[in-house]
Amino acid sequence: MLENIPDTFLNTTNKEFRVLIAIENKMKFYEWVPIEEIASFTKYNIKETGHILATLAKKKLIHRNVGTYEGYRIYFEAYYLLALKTLVERGSVNAIGELIGVGKESRVYSAEGGLTDREVVIKFHTEGKMSFKKVRIKREHIEDRKHLSWLYASRLAAKREYDVLKLLYPVVAVPEPIDHNRNAIVMSVLKGQPLAHTKVDEPEWYLDEIFAQVKKAAQLGIIHGDLSEFNIFVNPHGCEIIDWPQYVTFSHPNANELLYRDVDNVLTFFKKKYRINRDIEEVRNSIIESCQTK
Repeated sequence: MLENIPDTFLNTTNKEFRVLIAIENKMKFYEWVPIEEIASFTKYNIKETGHILATLAKKKLIHRNVGTYEGYRIYFEAYYLLALKTLVERGSVNAIGELIGVGKESRVYSAEGGLTDREVVIKFHTEGKMSFKKVRIKREHIEDRKHLSWLYASRLAAKREYDVLKLLYPVVAVPEPIDHNRNAIVMSVLKGQPLAHTKVDEPEWYLDEIFAQVKKAAQLGIIHGDLSEFNIFVNPHGCEIIDWPQYVTFSHPNANELLYRDVDNVLTFFKKKYRINRDIEEVRNSIIESCQTK
């Protein structure tokens, strides 16, 4: 993992980016991209291509294979840089700051974006860092893709989450989606702190507020699918729900079970921490009924 993405980004030349793009493009067709294919794509000669590849290898942005032929693959960190380059060129991001959050399948950085240097965050999806088989099993949206790679898995997860945020915002209290490219999403800064690490003064009110947002999402046909105290942020005015790539619609065969699990996770947390007891069936049924009256 790169220790300093901003510095690496600034110290990567246009020619180096061109070579990374070549490898990314050709990875659709090769497990290890031949140096000849990279040279052909970039229009650089073999000698210059080799020199650039050596530099990228020193920066730990690419893998090199010298088996039956000389071939290359990009590291996850190179994919970060390619996404960031596109976002900078679009004006969605002006500067990237510190790493502010690490999840099982994501890394989140502070950033500045837009013409007004608005504070934003960049979420990089990292789904493919787990085994491809486990990714397939865990992610309904990936289905049975024979040529699944980490590149495809992380890119698809980012697009999926960006698209659902566009659907939900601003009706549901979620971060504002601003832009997305490859495995990265630019979004508004999260309001508040994670519920898991916060002691609230009015737990009953916050519990009602959380389920109000769950209802609003359900009325738009969306079930979070992985809701817990770790992806709910609370603030003095309410809450925000994050991490939506595993969402399902009500047409999903396991929709009711996933909604039940979401409700159960939240109720279990409030019962353990605040000794609040509510009937899970009543809560779930109220969410479903709210959809039927819309």
